[in-house]
Amino acid sequence: MPAKYLGWLVEIIYEDQGGKITKRRIQVKSIRSGLIKADDLLSGQPRTFRESGLLACHPIKTTA
Repeated sequence: MPAKYLGWLVEIIYEDQGGKITKRRIQVKSIRSGLIKADDLLSGQPRTFRESGLLACHPIKTTA
């Protein structure tokens, strides 16, 4: 995930270590050493994702 997404709302498709694929909406807090720390918008909980598990990502367009 590019560092330009810091602070952005992003939709990702992610494969966890167990092989489960999920689609999530997150707000990116930090990207460091292959780890993405973010807030999950659905649950409101902080989450950590491995960059290697990202299958796709794109910014979420918001309206004013």
